[in-house]
Amino acid sequence: MQAVIMCAGNSTRTYPLTLTKPKPLLRVANKTILAHNLEELQGIVDKAILIVGYKKEMIKSEFKDSYKKIKITYVEQEIPNGTGGALLTAKELLEERFIVLNGDDLFAGADIKKCLGHRYCLLGKEVENISQFGEISIKGNLVDKLVEKPATQIKGLANTGLYVLDKDIFTHTLQKSKRGEFEIVDYIRFLLEKKEDVFFERASSWLPITYPWSLLDANDALLGKIIPSKKGKVESGATIIGTVQIGKGTRILAGAYIEGPVIIGDNCKIGPNCYIRANTTIGNYSKIGNAVEVKNSIIGDNTSIGHLSYVGDSIIGDHVNFGAGTITANLKHDNANVRSQVKDTIIDTGRRKLGTVVGDKVHTGIHTSIYPGRKIWPEKMTLPGEIVIKDIV
Repeated sequence: MQAVIMCAGNSTRTYPLTLTKPKPLLRVANKTILAHNLEELQGIVDKAILIVGYKKEMIKSEFKDSYKKIKITYVEQEIPNGTGGALLTAKELLEERFIVLNGDDLFAGADIKKCLGHRYCLLGKEVENISQFGEISIKGNLVDKLVEKPATQIKGLANTGLYVLDKDIFTHTLQKSKRGEFEIVDYIRFLLEKKEDVFFERASSWLPITYPWSLLDANDALLGKIIPSKKGKVESGATIIGTVQIGKGTRILAGAYIEGPVIIGDNCKIGPNCYIRANTTIGNYSKIGNAVEVKNSIIGDNTSIGHLSYVGDSIIGDHVNFGAGTITANLKHDNANVRSQVKDTIIDTGRRKLGTVVGDKVHTGIHTSIYPGRKIWPEKMTLPGEIVIKDIV
């Protein structure tokens, strides 16, 4: 069995994180999104075709020609002309039946197996705000029709972007959608017009990564499943509570208080006298200094959070240096949801608590203060004592 994984897009909604890496290489629970999906596909497929485009060399370098028991073939989508266009680039490599899934959302192997029980199948899930997704209308256990994203923020059955198809779909010639792209859903509509049964399966676990803060939701979910392990050194006087993974070569210094679930990568230095709170992931070769508090956050590789700093509900990139006393504010005075700018629009993040999103290689000056929901683009710097009240781009 083959899986076609869509990895070609340039995700602007997840800026500044995807300015320096493709979205499938963003990390959750110290593993890339793409690696999580390839893990879930183990034992289900033996071949994966990765459709690459944006920053394709980074993906090729990360996974090369295989991942565990799955052989990987790369196909380049030279023109970003939609998901249907991406699938067409793999047409000549496809066997009779195959799975198609987005490479930048997180799927569960159990759900994929359910879908494989049908010749044609689409995976969906009930969401609170269907305006962010394509909507599925069903009759019983069959897909009835596919609907464009509704304008209103209401509950609905979302198309997760995972399909089971076969090569018969290519008898249909795709037409460009209103967005000017070729869409995989056009193949589904073709099958429905032919009166083919397209089955619907409901996802037990699907974690869409729509915005940077979606990573925090996914991180929370995945950390709830981890198994404790201690491969590094924990000094006398450090306290470990709950489920915590500590990577090899990592040192937890005296006075550190770690409250799981937490993952700490390899070759890190944590403490002394710091507080790592639940639902935090810290990457490899990173440092958390004296009297630092980190809560519900994702910290990248080779990143240093200087002493007397606070990082809450935030995503911090790789090779970042937070100067001493850098504070991320994560709660508004009026207790309302935090709003954040995405492209040219200020949107409601849906989160009452949200700190900052910081790109790779950012340096902050000592005593920098960052307002809730603000972003800092890669390689930018702040001055000592600077107050970040709008995005630094």
